[in-house]
Formats: sequence, C-alpha cells, structure tokens
Amino acid sequence: MHQLIGERITGEPSDAFTGNAHTQRGHEMEPVARELYWEATGHLDLEQVGIILNNGVGYSPDCLVGNDGLVEIKTKLPKYQIELLLAGEIPAEHVAQCQGGLWVSEREWIDFVSYWPGMPLFVKRAYRDEAMIRAIAERVEAFHDEMKRRLGSVMAA
Repeated sequence: MHQLIGERITGEPSDAFTGNAHTQRGHEMEPVARELYWEATGHLDLEQVGIILNNGVGYSPDCLVGNDGLVEIKTKLPKYQIELLLAGEIPAEHVAQCQGGLWVSEREWIDFVSYWPGMPLFVKRAYRDEAMIRAIAERVEAFHDEMKRRLGSVMAA
C-alpha cells in the first residue's frame, strides 16, 4: 500500500519485484505448458493477452479460452507437482488468485494448470465462487479506502 501511495505522490514507479529463479523458470516453461494444455483439452481458441483492468484492479491471465474461460499456469517443482497430482485440487494458495481473475475478467471458469517436464500435466477447472468473489471485492474496496485515507494524511502533513 505504501509503495502505491509513494508512486501516486511522486508520479514515478518504484522498484518492483522483478522475479527470481522460480519466476524466471515459470516464464520459460509457460509456452510448453500452454501447448500441452492445448493438446490435452483440444481448445482451439486460446488467446494470449496482457493485463485485464476492471474494478480498480488488474489481472494478467496466462491465456483466455473462448468467451468464457481463463487459464492460470504454474510450474511446480517435482515434489510439489506430485502433491498436486495426488490431491487433485487447486492448491489453497492459488484459489484467491483464480477467483480474483474470474472477478476481474468477468469470465465463468478458469483452468488451473500445473506443469513440470517429464511429469503428468495437472488441469483442474474451477467456476466462479460468488461468495469468495464478493469477499475479494470487499477487501479490495477496503484497501482502496484505507490507501485514500493514508494518502490524505500524508499529503496533509
């Protein structure tokens, strides 16, 4: 929040997170995972896009599917890919991101995809959870309200 306030006051972007070895690996493997997803699902209508802005926030999907779907791709180290394959569910740490993506994009479903070379591809579809989406929207609104309050306090000082 304070980073965003600083950017608004100065009009300059701050030093943002530029990634680490894990994010770099994810960027490198994502095209392979997207191709395997296409082969596994047969979806012919995959579209890569940049950021989607809506509701005062942004979401960057790994691709859109037709008019109703999204894809979120992760690359999990083998030990985590095995846990995921055994559990058969979207990991709890990614559920809010997926539901937030559905909120921002106004899409109906998201396919969570996890990939590691040489291991089975994991694909799990989730549909909109309106209660969770409302909670996310309320938290984003509270965040914006608090940020506005703090910005006002800093500028009045």
